[in-house]
Amino acid sequence: MGHNLLQGKKGIIFGALNNMSIAWKVAEKVHEEGGQFVLTNTPLAERMGEIDELAAKTGSIVVLADATSVDDLNNLLKTSMDHFGGKIDFILHSIGMSMNVRKKLTYDNINYDYLQKTIDVSAISLHKVLQCARKQDAINDWGSVVALSYIAAQRTLFGYNDMADAKAMLESIARSFGYIYGRDKKIRINTVSQSPTITTAGAGVKGMENLIDFTERMSPLGNASADECADYVITLFSDLTRKVTMQNLYHDGGFSSMGMSYKAMYVYNKSLEECPDCDD
Repeated sequence: MGHNLLQGKKGIIFGALNNMSIAWKVAEKVHEEGGQFVLTNTPLAERMGEIDELAAKTGSIVVLADATSVDDLNNLLKTSMDHFGGKIDFILHSIGMSMNVRKKLTYDNINYDYLQKTIDVSAISLHKVLQCARKQDAINDWGSVVALSYIAAQRTLFGYNDMADAKAMLESIARSFGYIYGRDKKIRINTVSQSPTITTAGAGVKGMENLIDFTERMSPLGNASADECADYVITLFSDLTRKVTMQNLYHDGGFSSMGMSYKAMYVYNKSLEECPDCDD
């Protein structure tokens, strides 16, 4: 049951593919809280996913756009404002892709053309969205932009590869543009560093299931689910967080502040007992 936290607010949600997507969960929560939105993804994602189903369920429209294309983004923003009859109040950036990860290339042997694509899709696309929105004056004062990130932007996690570089850049863009947009239009920009979550994209990360088990054991509150992440994003879109900006906000059950938990140490010690030669 919603609380009308987003009643009267309108926005754009990037990245909903299917019901495993965090963006999909956010869209459902926005609808529940009284908000309206335009859904957007690439033409390929529309064919592969179920975004039209989500649009029908939430009374939304779909405007296809490649987030790396300035022309597509300008059309998306204009179409959205025409649809709503005015400016928007929020944007969710939930976009990430790495061919290096998909092809399981190690970080010391990445393909640089793939790296450029990773950065363009997963990070620079946020800058393009913000720059296009600012030039069109598309976001209302005190609006909110949220981009999804991950702790690998600050810490090395085996298998996350060049996506870590992209997330680090994403967070930097949020801070740099957050200053400009906050100063000029009181628009806030934040990133949410979510627990590892099984999504279509996340499933491609090497050892994802083991990573989720590890972070579950390490986090005092356990991993945050996609639904819980959506709840958190709703608060950032709402007027309850009008003075929160330029922050990387950890939503990970406390994992980001941990060094070693009892549960994780127990499993580690047990594995050493079962493998006495492992420390050689």
